[in-house]
Amino acid sequence: MTLSSSVFSILLLSGDTDLQSQFKQVFKDAAVTTAKDASALPRDAAKRPYDAVIVESKPGAQGGPPALPGHVDLTHTLLITGSRPVLKRASKFMQTLVRAKGASSNGAAPPSLEDYLDWKMGDFVKGMRNGSGRNLHPMLISAIERPLIARALQETKGNQIQAAELLGLNRNTLRKKIHELHIPVKRGRAAQIREA
Repeated sequence: MTLSSSVFSILLLSGDTDLQSQFKQVFKDAAVTTAKDASALPRDAAKRPYDAVIVESKPGAQGGPPALPGHVDLTHTLLITGSRPVLKRASKFMQTLVRAKGASSNGAAPPSLEDYLDWKMGDFVKGMRNGSGRNLHPMLISAIERPLIARALQETKGNQIQAAELLGLNRNTLRKKIHELHIPVKRGRAAQIREA
């Protein structure tokens, strides 16, 4: 899937032709400006505003800031630096962001929670398979369940009765999961009195 160049403009500073073609394929050629580094940019491209600047960091390079065109304002530009594998994954993440931005600007629905989880779990499952992982289902359920319960408790200001109702759980089941998953519970004074 390619995206309209009017949606998002990207500057990719990398000498890797595979990475350059991946970004161009995802975002269309007109949306992506590529160069080996900032000094190799044509003058007109060096002065153009960009929504995102992607910089490949070389293995073993010192951790100093990447060389960017002088006009890039980091308060208004997304900056991503990383190795080639990191930047390849970043293109998929950015595609999700751009889809959401494009959808909201033309009235369509942004990507669903299911789309986002599918994207995030893809790399995790692949990594687990490559690393001979086991018991993936309970591990993922636990990873999702903990922040879900914590958010419900935060939303209800620590009121476990309301959180259990919100989650569709029995109050005792919720308390058991709070204990098993080591979720800290902070209650407001009113919630402590009602639950006592």
